[in-house]
Amino acid sequence: MRSLVWEKQSAKLGLEMLRLLSRCTSHSQKQIRRRFSSTASLRLEGKVALITGGASGLGKATAHAFIQQGAHVVIADINTQLGPQASRDLGPQAHFVPCDVAVEAHISDAVDLAVARHGKLDVMCNIAGIVGSAFPPSIVDLELHEFDRVMAVNVRGTMAGIKHAARVMVPAGSGSILCTASISGLLGGCGPHPYTVSKFAIPGMVKSLASELCGHGVRINCISPSPIPTPLVVEQLRKIMPSATRDEIVGMIKGLGELKGAICEEEDVARAALYLASDDAKFVTGHNLVVDGGFTTFKNLNFPKLT
Repeated sequence: MRSLVWEKQSAKLGLEMLRLLSRCTSHSQKQIRRRFSSTASLRLEGKVALITGGASGLGKATAHAFIQQGAHVVIADINTQLGPQASRDLGPQAHFVPCDVAVEAHISDAVDLAVARHGKLDVMCNIAGIVGSAFPPSIVDLELHEFDRVMAVNVRGTMAGIKHAARVMVPAGSGSILCTASISGLLGGCGPHPYTVSKFAIPGMVKSLASELCGHGVRINCISPSPIPTPLVVEQLRKIMPSATRDEIVGMIKGLGELKGAICEEEDVARAALYLASDDAKFVTGHNLVVDGGFTTFKNLNFPKLT
């Protein structure tokens, strides 16, 4: 269906261009050709992207946005039920590969598969992550094996994704690597301790690695979104607030932003990823793009009014 709509739009643009060209001077014709060429181009045309955690939530939304802009996408996910279905939903430009990001060999194999299928890797999106257990009542009750589990996925898994993407991007002299942080990595108290610590680590990792990758023409950035009512987030909050309904939890999440009339959705994060992955951000690296509707920007002091 999308291809049919695209063909009709392309035909319409072609006819309009020919009509305008017939009325113009040689100089104007060149300007019109440039205008229509820009209109018809896609921001990730011919690009190859690997997205960990691409079977659902932010990963799947990002895969969809990339495909809409012309990319071929390999979605790597530990969920072998949702993964193949996501690939079918996304169409022929998507391919699924099972991948546990806590296992370095899985990430290495996923990168090799993307290169074997498409001959290159242009974009690496490290989106896979876990929240871990619900808030412990105190740090003294924290199980360190739980901390290790969260760090293995969120931090070590991200580092492995960067390592193996760089393995193929550095020799090519180009590429864009994206990592997923969180507002929990900007403010304490927004998530369980292991999750919060892991997300504080991501922007630092990005800045550290940008210092090396810049010299090879490879960009690396991260995105810090505010909470979005994905199934993962809703399920986690239901453990913390078992008496709350799903609609109540979704309402609470949507009310966190400060920007009037706007809520954070999966598509907002996907569009941020699209920007950073594309040539629109060709001079942006080592950056943490915060998508939170002003949540971490300020806090109002609501003093009582004096009479």
